[in-house]
Amino acid sequence: MGEIALPNGISNGSISGVNGQSHSSNGYRKSCWYEEEIEEDLRWCFALNSILHTGASQYQDIALLDTKPFGKALVIDGKLQSAEIDEFVYHECLVHPALLHHPNPKNVFIMGGGEGSTARELLRHKTIDKVVMCDIDEEVVNFCKSYLVVNKEAFRDMRLEVIINDARAELEARDEESYDVIVGDLADPIDGGPCYKLYTKSFYEFIVKPRLKKGGIFVTQAGPAGIFSHTEVFSCIYNTLRQVFKYVVPYSAHIPSYADIWGWVMASDSPLDLSAEELDLRMRHRIKGENRYLDGKTFTSASTLSKTVRKSLNNETHVYTEESARFIHGHGKHA
Repeated sequence: MGEIALPNGISNGSISGVNGQSHSSNGYRKSCWYEEEIEEDLRWCFALNSILHTGASQYQDIALLDTKPFGKALVIDGKLQSAEIDEFVYHECLVHPALLHHPNPKNVFIMGGGEGSTARELLRHKTIDKVVMCDIDEEVVNFCKSYLVVNKEAFRDMRLEVIINDARAELEARDEESYDVIVGDLADPIDGGPCYKLYTKSFYEFIVKPRLKKGGIFVTQAGPAGIFSHTEVFSCIYNTLRQVFKYVVPYSAHIPSYADIWGWVMASDSPLDLSAEELDLRMRHRIKGENRYLDGKTFTSASTLSKTVRKSLNNETHVYTEESARFIHGHGKHA
């Protein structure tokens, strides 16, 4: 439920318009701001240089903003999805731990990922022969192809196959195919959003797991994972995956543009226990270029959760189902 507003407020003796130019006027400033409701009594806002594009598909509302603190930012259904200045933190954390824990990943299926950044990070791995990116929203994919220059090379890579479909339906239809890694780069589970059914135990157990090859790994973004926010969906996604897979590793990192710690969960029936040194060695041998955020020690730190969060995850009993879904704060287009 993001909003773009033009409030008046006393600040630094200037008026700032949408074009980013400032003018003095009796100690008042007028500026274009983006505001997102994190919780009912908590909002997060930042100044904009301009609104680059807004649109809507049958599934979601879409906006591309030029923000002052975070550069270009993609907003879907009022939730900031990705910001130019720090998206590398999110996407390196989502992609590389799973790819590196797999001994020789050749083919990967992405659920969601329409902006192309997850595909970009996957395609840096020298072992990869094929990446299937399946996003339900063609408008989002085309929008990102047009406006997100950083991923143009990934979209042109011959190893990438882009499919417009519901990820569940696509995986069900590909019953003769299996993958080394499946990545869940879906929008957050929000009431009325298109994705919450893809966080359920039945989906993981009967759709995702059967499509993994022996030794395959599943990884998903799992929502806010802060000291207070982790109980929204992070803890129950973790517990749900524990019902399906033998080895489950939760981890988290601070994403400045999200105004919170963010969580991911990696799961497999094969051990996920590489040391920091082993991760670094695989990075040097298998990844083109150098990561900006993630290395072996960083992952060790990311997967060492605080006492409060560890205790909460260990005590979590809720299993995510369609009938007992949990949502982060906000509402989708069809709520």
